Amino acid sequence: MCHMKLITVLLAEDHTLMREGLRALLANEGDIDVVGEAETGRQAVHLTQMLSPDVVVMDISMPLLNGLEAARQIHRTVPSARVLILSAHSGQAYVEQAVALGAVGYVTKQTTAGSLCSAIRVVHRGGTVLNPGPSERHDDCLEKPPDEAKPSIRIMTELASRDVEVLQLVAESMCNKQIAAELGLSAKTVEKHRDHLMRQLNIHDTASLTRCAVAAGIIEVNILA
Repeated sequence: MCHMKLITVLLAEDHTLMREGLRALLANEGDIDVVGEAETGRQAVHLTQMLSPDVVVMDISMPLLNGLEAARQIHRTVPSARVLILSAHSGQAYVEQAVALGAVGYVTKQTTAGSLCSAIRVVHRGGTVLNPGPSERHDDCLEKPPDEAKPSIRIMTELASRDVEVLQLVAESMCNKQIAAELGLSAKTVEKHRDHLMRQLNIHDTASLTRCAVAAGIIEVNILA
């Protein structure tokens, strides 16, 4: 008897209810096997390196390391894993940035269960699925930082991975010592990254860095609450 090879999937989503719903949904598909779950982008990278899943279904806005930077690190370290972004953001700029950072698929959380399963199968076969939704949504209308900060949804493609990591943790209100512990760096090195970020983005204070991270989709507004 010939057994069909299952598509192994890692779910990366920080909202527990959403993640459990996705797992239950995919459990009904005879050809898909959820082999792991991640609550942060950093955990998603680690588990992908450990488990080598066929497909990583990745949210964008996650704590500690956002999904787009996680996609970039997965593409670099486990190129066989196909990253499918599943996000509330529907703007075309998010799709373009995701593809630039290594994702091969992008669907919104407004998609149907059948469409998500279909997208997983398509990217597993080597195809690409880019379905950002029918229109720009309110996500792209968040308050933007001042003009001199030159905010851009595409900002992540302009920054090195380490700078993106530091930017997110600064925006999540971590001090240099906490960031150093999280990233395994010295506090002095973290300070150098902060200075480099401010020069590169033409930003002069932490509050503006945070607004820039929100505008770029690196963190969600409710994380700041």
